[in-house]
Formats: sequence, structure tokens, C-alpha cells
Amino acid sequence: MHPLTGDAMLYALAALFSLGMGLYSTANAQWHWGFLSLGPYALVAVVALAGARFAARHEGKVRVALVGLVVAGAVIIPLAMEVHWRTEQPTRGFAQPEVLVIERAANNLIKDGTPYQSYWRHGHMVNAVPRIATYESFFPYFPLMSVFGLPHAESHPSSPLSDARVVMTVMTLLTSAAALALLRATRRQKIRIAQFLIALPTGALFLATGGDDMPILALSLLGVAALQRRSTNLAGISLGLAAAMKLTAWPLALGALLVARDRRESPTWRGVAAWMVAIMGVTIVPFAVSSPFAFMSNVVAFPMGLAHVASPAASPLPGHLLTDVWGPVGHLLTPATLLVGGYLATRFARRHWPLTLSQLLAILAAFSTALIFMASATRVGYLIYPLNFLLWSRICAPVGEPSLELVEASST
Repeated sequence: MHPLTGDAMLYALAALFSLGMGLYSTANAQWHWGFLSLGPYALVAVVALAGARFAARHEGKVRVALVGLVVAGAVIIPLAMEVHWRTEQPTRGFAQPEVLVIERAANNLIKDGTPYQSYWRHGHMVNAVPRIATYESFFPYFPLMSVFGLPHAESHPSSPLSDARVVMTVMTLLTSAAALALLRATRRQKIRIAQFLIALPTGALFLATGGDDMPILALSLLGVAALQRRSTNLAGISLGLAAAMKLTAWPLALGALLVARDRRESPTWRGVAAWMVAIMGVTIVPFAVSSPFAFMSNVVAFPMGLAHVASPAASPLPGHLLTDVWGPVGHLLTPATLLVGGYLATRFARRHWPLTLSQLLAILAAFSTALIFMASATRVGYLIYPLNFLLWSRICAPVGEPSLELVEASST
């Protein structure tokens, strides 16, 4: 299949997804994004299909231009519109709750020296934010995530450019560009990565509406490129920064210690670990020590459903549906998935030691998919992690490498 034909199919599917979001999403920010991005996706799908017939000689330039056009139409313009609408109508929900949570955390950091203000204690919420859902009072990230809200907290009155989404999008685009420049891959492969990470709904929806996972994925890709190039310092810094923002970065950060090597194939995990520990120690430990109960309540108890507050993460995936049928099963599914998945991953690693970067990414893709599907409270949106990991794994794999043999490992 011609690459532009494949692009046309992806953009056509993206247009259908946008239409579905516009028609059926109940979140204000999401359904507005759906209608705003529908036209750009449909237009680019038609142009890509025509380009496959009439622009074969300039395939690479056409594909890059179309990615740029999609980013403008499905990310930049919807983001600018939603930020403007939020400024004009701040209570209408033109941003995902994560955006407001990050901005409030930054404001608390400036005023009180810690982003962790609200927590459950002695049967009631302490410092609950008024007039919002109780779960939005929590800040379930590490302190470094609050930096995206600092421009908003420092802006009086708030400027549209200080919206946390703008800061996250700029950081994601710049970091992704640097990662793609460093990544050892063909131009076709880099275009495909850019499509899934930024241009298609797997990235564009979250950038425009407020997905805090996008900077994590961008830093993760930079870490993958650094590991591929045997750059110990860059790998440790990029993955350390990601891990110092959100727990979802930890699987790749810890896995990187297994595959970090120099050009002589000697392990360099100590150097990578040193950067991670230094970054996380400086950005996390002071807050954990100064207010340990609030820190644990926000970062550990709330995401695990132990903070006496119902999580909004309730996608109709198997784990959540089983928990609805019988509540206690929700406390067993995640530990069981971790144990079984860890056992299979360990067997695979022992059979193929030393692991390659591609094999690690494949393990993480399979493991995170199972965990997302079996968790009692999760979001479908988290599937962008295994989707990107799987794509990066295929691109990083040398010819003939058994990067996807988890089934074989579990069946022998």
C-alpha cells in the first residue's frame, strides 16, 4: 500500500472519530473539538488520497505537509478557540478538569509552598475546593506537574497564553521534535510516529482539551531516542523528568535501567538511575517530607481509590464492569494482573536476556494494555501509552528480533 493511501485511511478514520465525539461526547471541551477537527481531518484524507495518485515522486514532502496541516487544523486552531471560549465563559467547561487541577496546584505552590492542600481525614475533606466535584480537589501527580500551571498562577488577570494546555502543548511539540530528530528511523517511520503522537486523535484530542499525558509521552519518546543512541545522560534526564511528573512514566523509566547500554554494550543503568534519583529527589522529597499525609493522600491513596472519594475514571472496560457486578473483585484484579503480567514478563526477559529496547517497549505495551483493561477504575484514554509503545517497539526493532514473543514465553 502506498504510504499516502495509508495516511488517507488514518485521516478518514480520524474524521469519523471526530464526528462521533462531536455527536456523542458529553464533555463540552471534547464535543467542540470533535466538530472543529472534523473538517481538517476529512480534507487532509481527500488530499492524501489524491496525492497517492498524483504526487508519488514527492511523497515525503507531501506527507510532512499534511501532518503540519492536520496539527494546525486539529490541534492549534481548536486549542486557540477553546482557550478563548474558556476566557470568555470560565464556567462552561471548555477545558478538561486536569487543566484546572494543575493550575490550582501551581497557585497553591506559590501561595503556600505545596500543591497538596486537600485530603481526606477523620471522615471529612480538608481544604476542599468549593463549587466543584470533590475529586477535583485532589492533585494526583508529583509536584513537577504543577509547573505547567505556573504561568496561569502568575498571570493577573489570566492571559489566554497562560492556559496550562498551551504550556503543555508547546512543551510536547518541542520535545517531540527533538526526539524525532535524534531517533534512528527512516523518514516514513518518523512521520508515522508524529501522526500517532500529535496529529491523529490519539494526540490531538488530548492536546486541545487538556491531556496531561502528552508531555509524559513526549519525554518518553526523547528517552527512547536517547537509549537508542546510547546517550546515558539524556536518557536519565528525560525519563527522570517524566517520572517526576506522573506515575504513568515509571514503567518505562524503571525498564530503561534494564536496557541502558553504552556503545561497547556495557550496562549504564547506574548513570541513568543517578539522574532519575537526583531529579526525583529534588522535586518530590521536599514536598513528601513537609506534608507526608497530604502527599500520600493525593498521590497514592486517591488514584488507588483509598481516599474515600469516588474516582471519575470509569470507562466501560472489563475490570470496571466486573467491579460493578461484584465490588470486592476490584481490589483483586489489579494485584492479580500485576502478578501474572510480572511473571510472564520475567520469563520473557530471562529467555531473551539481555533485553533490547524494542523488546522492552513490546513488554510494556502488552503489560500496560492488560493493566488498563483489568483495572477497576481507569480511562480508555490511557491506551495511548501501549499504542505508542507498540509503534516505537516496531520501529526500534532490528530485522528478525523477537520483540513480540510474549505469547511464546507464556506457553512454554
